[in-house]
Amino acid sequence: MQEAPLMPKATAVWLVDNTSLSFDQVADFCKLHPLEVKAIADGDAAQGIKGADPILTGQLTRDEIAKAEADPEHRLVLARAKVRVPEPTTRKKGPRYTPVSRRQDRPNAILWLVRNHPELKDSQIMRLVGTTKTTILGIRERTHWNAASLTPLDPVTLGLCSQIDLDFEVQRASKEKPAPAESGVTLLPASVTTAPREQEEEQQPAVAKAKEKEKEELDVNAVFAKLKQLSGKSEDKSEN
Repeated sequence: MQEAPLMPKATAVWLVDNTSLSFDQVADFCKLHPLEVKAIADGDAAQGIKGADPILTGQLTRDEIAKAEADPEHRLVLARAKVRVPEPTTRKKGPRYTPVSRRQDRPNAILWLVRNHPELKDSQIMRLVGTTKTTILGIRERTHWNAASLTPLDPVTLGLCSQIDLDFEVQRASKEKPAPAESGVTLLPASVTTAPREQEEEQQPAVAKAKEKEKEELDVNAVFAKLKQLSGKSEDKSEN
């Protein structure tokens, strides 16, 4: 299986901006999902990431890109490295060492991490860019001495951490983040929805009987009143 290029997202940004390659070709070369490449093209992802030219880094040739642009089915092949880079050794625990030339970029990287990955803990950001908790707090609360001039920049592009380390910390934070509580409307239990109806059904016969009794009483009273009226008229006639 072909290895991913250095700084896959930054390479994808450059390929999307400077070539006519399809999303599938870019995704296959950078080992990303085609939808992620589409989001980069739409400006919904990889904001603040500066494109990395794979030609300058020796990972692609112009002929290889031209061949892929002419044939949508062609898959880009990573150029063989002229110098073999030794495998990185396991880093000991502790704050990451940041070169002096890169230390001025750490606040910009912290701002990028805070905005794009709010799920990251302060301890994870400290491991990624080698900063302090006080600096992170100042950038979060906009109390940093240079807060007005900060620009969010990808720490991978700045060389403060590797893409593997960033993805690892993001995945760990996502796993530790609790699932959001369901806020949708739920159905009421049967005991609540059926109880009033059952009570109404039980009360209906009694109400009907009461109405019938009342109606009968009204009918009897009306008959007696009518008879009394008729008897009064007959007495008047006899007297006359």
